[in-house]
Amino acid sequence: MINVTLKDGSVKSYEAGISVIDVAKDLSEGLARNACCGIINGDVADLRDEIKSDCELEICTFDSPEGKRAFRHTASHILAQAVKRLYPEAKLAIGPSTEDGFYYDFDDVVFNPEDFEKIEKEMKKIVKENLSIERFVLPRDEAIKLMEEKNEPYKVELINDLPEDEVISFYQMGEFVDLCAGPHLMSTKYCKAIKIMSVAGAYWRGSEKNKMLSRLYATAFTKASDLEAYINMLEEAKKRDHRKLGKELGLFCILDEGPGFPFFLPKGMVLKNTLLEYWRKIHNEAGYVEIQTPMMLNRQLWERSGHWDHYKENMYTTKIDDVDFAVKPMNCPGGMLVYMQEPHSYRDLPIRAGEIGLVHRHEKSGALHGLMRVRCFSQDDAHIFMTPEQIKDEIKGVVKLIDEVYTLFGFDYHIELSTRPEDSMGSDEDWERATEGLKGALDELGRDYVINEGDGAFYGPKIDFHLEDSLGRTWQCGTIQLDMQLPERFELEYTDSDGSKKRPVMIHRVVFGSVERFIGILTEHFAGHFPTWLAPVQVKVLPISDKYADYAVKVEKELKANGVRVETDHRAEKIGYKIREARNERVPYILVVGEKEAEENTVSVRCKGEDLGSFKLEEFVKDLTEEIENKTKRW
Repeated sequence: MINVTLKDGSVKSYEAGISVIDVAKDLSEGLARNACCGIINGDVADLRDEIKSDCELEICTFDSPEGKRAFRHTASHILAQAVKRLYPEAKLAIGPSTEDGFYYDFDDVVFNPEDFEKIEKEMKKIVKENLSIERFVLPRDEAIKLMEEKNEPYKVELINDLPEDEVISFYQMGEFVDLCAGPHLMSTKYCKAIKIMSVAGAYWRGSEKNKMLSRLYATAFTKASDLEAYINMLEEAKKRDHRKLGKELGLFCILDEGPGFPFFLPKGMVLKNTLLEYWRKIHNEAGYVEIQTPMMLNRQLWERSGHWDHYKENMYTTKIDDVDFAVKPMNCPGGMLVYMQEPHSYRDLPIRAGEIGLVHRHEKSGALHGLMRVRCFSQDDAHIFMTPEQIKDEIKGVVKLIDEVYTLFGFDYHIELSTRPEDSMGSDEDWERATEGLKGALDELGRDYVINEGDGAFYGPKIDFHLEDSLGRTWQCGTIQLDMQLPERFELEYTDSDGSKKRPVMIHRVVFGSVERFIGILTEHFAGHFPTWLAPVQVKVLPISDKYADYAVKVEKELKANGVRVETDHRAEKIGYKIREARNERVPYILVVGEKEAEENTVSVRCKGEDLGSFKLEEFVKDLTEEIENKTKRW
């Protein structure tokens, strides 16, 4: 007998060799119907895998990330089977799951969007056939022979590249067989909601030296209603696309003369500067000082920091006076030099040094995406230098600061703790102490978090904040990285209470992350309807005709005198047209003024398409300035 410890901590005893799916059946028929894969002692397992010794087991459904991947991986095989039925000459490449769905690459076939309906119809037929999905393994020579018989050269290449001791497994459903490590569902019948989203070209193995293949992107859900909701979300996301809104609202542009290097236009600069004014205010209140470090520093510095060895492929380099220089991809090495400019005592610590630093990183052209992925961006960095005893309190302070910011914008978020990667610097003891410091702070705050094994920075573990926007999409923005390596490399010191020299511990942290990317996220989150305090133009004054232009100017001057960003539309257009134009510009408040308003010193107020009625000018200005000052919403 073996003991299986379940996710809830309970222990069940079974005969050795029981499969994951049979454990699920023993627990609940409903669980077995919804099971997509398992996790045995932290490793993802196929439902068919046998459990031969004591272990910890989690049964994963579609609600879990691992379950979604297994479900959609099965859907990718259904897609490939449908294509092979319709286009027998097609050659199979690879078909992994992705964050939002899956794709499959094919050769010797070309797809058009008009083909999607026909392929989807065949996929539905395969699902309805309820084909059992069977796993089998073969020795290398037999595996190659099988794929050669089926005329699948890409599969043969993949087998030849596998390590000698690798188990070579296949999955079969009906007449279709595919080389695959799994995991998969037990049958095709569960993938009832599948949709092909797009077609694109993709180089085999991502190399432009190889042949261009045809890639079908698709997604799959357990229910048609969830698929429909996802498609509706994508349609809404298109309307909110920050690239589209950025152009319409005059915020930013990216030109052919500088791919990946955004130009901020006047209204975009108002938005960006307002965001940074808020950043400076809350950091000043939290005890930070602000610094600025050079954009370009010599190779010796980057070698000392470790970036030259670990990050050089992402850095822009040049020579000045025959010396290698690099444009900074990160602000931290410059922050080290600032700390070193004067001696420090334990009484000086913690030192919280913030920097809005412009950094440059080489990104491939295919990865560039509006403000979300650029080649230069402003990073709202801060480096906190502290004693080991101050670690938990400082991390807790940063967590509270990040929470304040995200709450202001209405973001929900979750926290991930990323541990030591394979490519890292430092001793086991340093990494253990750093990781425990982060865990301890989150535990003391009572914050939930998940462990992201092996995804830390090369110099230390980190806490990442993944915020959720109004469409339910997640974005990784804030991060806290505990670093015991750079202080060592730069030989940073402080004098302790006993007069001895000690090495400080350092935190790297950002709140927005990339300021440009955060603006892109905010643009899509609010669909361009920024909160009043942040909006580039907060009020638009619309005189009904030229007769009331003088009163409109009076209203504008009164608002400007109170620090409100206001514009007046003096064009000789009908008032209905002006209102529509102002609404399209996402201006929070539209003030219509005519004879009645001029006589009574009032304004007719509209907000988000709703007519709020008439307000005394003085009353409106008072309420508006309070809303802006307190960063609240009134309507």
